[in-house]
Amino acid sequence: MDTNIPVSSNPRVVIIGCGFAGLKLAQELASAPVQVVMVDRNNYHNFQPLLYQVATGALEADSIAYPVRKIFAGQKNFFFRVADVHAVDPALKMVRTNIGDISYDYLVLATGSLTNFFGIESIEKNAMQIKSIPNALNLRSFIFQNLEQAVLTDDPARKQALLTLVVVGGGPTGVEISGSLAEMRHGVLPKDYPELDLSQMRIILVEAGPAVLGPMSKESQQDAQRYLEKLGVELRLNTVIKKYEDDRAYYSDTEYIDAGNLIWAAGVNGAAVPGLPDAAVTRNKRITVNSWNQVEGEPDIFAIGDVANLVTLDMPKGMPMLAPVAQQQASLLADNLQRLMRGEQPKDFEYLNKGVMAIVSRNKAVVDLPKGIHFNGFLGWLSWLFIHLILLVGFRNKLVALVDWAFSYFSSGQALRLIIRPFYRFDRGDALGKHAAEERAATPEYNAPPPAIQQPATQPAPVG
Repeated sequence: MDTNIPVSSNPRVVIIGCGFAGLKLAQELASAPVQVVMVDRNNYHNFQPLLYQVATGALEADSIAYPVRKIFAGQKNFFFRVADVHAVDPALKMVRTNIGDISYDYLVLATGSLTNFFGIESIEKNAMQIKSIPNALNLRSFIFQNLEQAVLTDDPARKQALLTLVVVGGGPTGVEISGSLAEMRHGVLPKDYPELDLSQMRIILVEAGPAVLGPMSKESQQDAQRYLEKLGVELRLNTVIKKYEDDRAYYSDTEYIDAGNLIWAAGVNGAAVPGLPDAAVTRNKRITVNSWNQVEGEPDIFAIGDVANLVTLDMPKGMPMLAPVAQQQASLLADNLQRLMRGEQPKDFEYLNKGVMAIVSRNKAVVDLPKGIHFNGFLGWLSWLFIHLILLVGFRNKLVALVDWAFSYFSSGQALRLIIRPFYRFDRGDALGKHAAEERAATPEYNAPPPAIQQPATQPAPVG
């Protein structure tokens, strides 16, 4: 019981997740009369906004990750356990994990979000995603494995498929990785792959809506589209990818794009934890909370960040899944927990919108600030760099990121184009993937045999 966590006379606050919300809450509770217990499946805090730079070789993984125990070294009321959370038991006030049960007085769910594949099995099985550091490293390896395969093949159609990347989702992640890939195609890959005609390399950004960066201003949408088109990114707006199999991205029952890589950045679900009342979990797996982030019907359980569905008159679909929302909710909850312990009325959450931004490529970014203020280009790019540098955890990470960005800016090249651990996709049996398949088959997560590739009865013609 309680996995060797010391008994304390102070109330125990268990925080599940060390993303922006969980990290901020634990820090804000440093001087509070509580015992803070954090549980996360990883022993590091992951700076998700820069995952796409790990995937494209602009930054190394350890530049955007920082050990949890090092962050909280010296915080005497803090305890950390690496564990997978299986469920919560509100009746017994217990968290069920793979290392044992952990009791709580107050429970805070800061579990973040997961990729939403909208129930499309072929995409969930075969597409690449960018929600974690392992995801980003797998994507980086797979991109360069495809390039190595393109060097070897004499089949023009196969070579073209290997040189085609489809990015699904025109939000900030999709726009940022499309721009980064386009820059890599122009400034980096020609030096490494002189055997390839990289003018044939296609980067196709597919968006179901009428514009990229849907939540941002019209000016930002237009600027981002113009930047992408100038970089040579092909935009397919008002287009939905319905399935992805046999290296074909289908946008109708018979029409498809031959693409050796499909990157899925089209949506997210909240990472709700089993055990909560069904009524508290929405269709997109976010947890319904009241105005001070308390889970409906559970007075001792709270949810903050991406997983929390806090609906207001201004935000009828819930607060946006943004880092500033998570951090502001965490700061207020730290105060409200102490108010509740003193028998006082908690304060309602009021979101202070500080603006949103997205980077497209070097010297090209878009920024929307409150009161309709918009700017772009070099100033937007500098603003993006400054904000992300400030938000990175740890002086070393800030310094390494700054040096890497400066080097890339002046040299037009990244030095991290490494296939450290080859990634094997079960519907592809390429040579570089066989060793990785053997390694992954030994792990419980991947010990199922690869599914057979089903050939269609009729061969539709490639389009695009």
